Amino acid sequence: MLFNSIDFALFLPIVFLLYWFVVNKNVKHQNALIFIVSYVFYGWWDWRFLSLILFSTIVDYTIGLLLSKEENQSKRKLFLWISILVNLGFLGFFKYSNFFIENFVEAFSLFGAQIKPNTLNIILPVGISFYTFQTLSYTIDVYRRKLEPTKDFIVFGSFVSFFPQLVAGPIERATNLLPQFYQIRKFNYSRAVDGLRQILWGLFKKVVIADNAAEYANLYFNNSADYSGSALVLGAIFFTFQIYGDFSGYSDIAIGVSRLFGFDLKRNFAFPYFSRDIAEFWRRWHISLSSWFRDYLYIPLGGSIGGTWMKVRNTFIIFLISGFWHGANWTFVVWGALNAVYFLPLLLLNKNRSNIGTVAENSNLPTFKEFYNIILTFSLTVIAWVFFRAENIEHALSYLSIIFSSSLFTIPVITLKMMLILVLIIFFIAIEWLGRTNEYAIEKLGFSKPRFIRVSFYYMLISMIFLFAGSNQQFIYFQF
Repeated sequence: MLFNSIDFALFLPIVFLLYWFVVNKNVKHQNALIFIVSYVFYGWWDWRFLSLILFSTIVDYTIGLLLSKEENQSKRKLFLWISILVNLGFLGFFKYSNFFIENFVEAFSLFGAQIKPNTLNIILPVGISFYTFQTLSYTIDVYRRKLEPTKDFIVFGSFVSFFPQLVAGPIERATNLLPQFYQIRKFNYSRAVDGLRQILWGLFKKVVIADNAAEYANLYFNNSADYSGSALVLGAIFFTFQIYGDFSGYSDIAIGVSRLFGFDLKRNFAFPYFSRDIAEFWRRWHISLSSWFRDYLYIPLGGSIGGTWMKVRNTFIIFLISGFWHGANWTFVVWGALNAVYFLPLLLLNKNRSNIGTVAENSNLPTFKEFYNIILTFSLTVIAWVFFRAENIEHALSYLSIIFSSSLFTIPVITLKMMLILVLIIFFIAIEWLGRTNEYAIEKLGFSKPRFIRVSFYYMLISMIFLFAGSNQQFIYFQF
């Protein structure tokens, strides 16, 4: 079920009314409702995969209970590895089976051996990469004794399948989300309004910015050989805003919907395109995934405490695995490796935490140095996104070779509609800049203005969603 669909527009108010007016007096009944509607939400896409998420839930629920009762360290490690192997086994089978088969065949063909295996007709379950990491964090935290396991299966099942963030995050930690299911939740009008405001901004990002930018990103990437370098730069920029509007828009909607039901999810994006270096970009982009890799992989590997070799090794491991997590294609691996190359100089020179605060926090405009660093970081990010979007490495290299040719200095053909989309993107950047010190761009924007102006602004956003609604495209991160 898509957030930007009629189905969800009907689903959400029905669940909201049941939650606050039918089962509102009993937290267990509220949790049971969340559990049921979450499975309806997920099964709406393909009911056959409900058994997969249910099995994963049962495994990690059971492992958590076993870990709480077991003191023998060897057995505790065994239980942990059962959870890891089951979860990553499912993820590996559904997401990477054909990738490994195809690369196995290509490797043998280099030695003249011709193998003709049958690839598997596998449908990738929506959201498997997200809920797999979410359940793993629970098991690992219980193993580390940072979290007491829950004995309530409905609560744990609701945590795993919580419908607002089930299929594309944020990836929630059990230490944050799980305790909220035990708290008595009472309707709070101001929180609900804040949730609706964030949903509105998320829909604007997705429907107006991402879906319209996708039209031209697809045009240029699918026909890159037919266009000049300057036109392909536009295509890369369109994709840069497509993926940001699409993914951060989903996160905004998920966080806003959760707030409607009395839950607080972790922030997932913090205006990453205003970053002054790549290290800052990765602290602001897909925060829930970056912090997951940091806490459950980077730090256990030794982090940046060791010598130069360890720092380089751990950095590449994290970025390569992060790239591979996104999809079974070498383009994602190269994308991760390229970001590691960007990041390493900052780490080795101890400048990876030079930019912690908000850019131009006490000023309306950045300094010249800040502006230069933002443009440089943005440009490096755009180049990396070319690999992320390309069909294969050859396509990415071809795309970049055209960009860095003499045709880069030609004037691209810009249609009236394209100009309109660029104006919308500029408007979007301006609003994000004005709200960059907040959790999301329009959280407090205009609160000092009269109510009429604020309401007019919200109605303007709603009107733009209906007027400029692009093709109803699936969220990009559904495929991950």
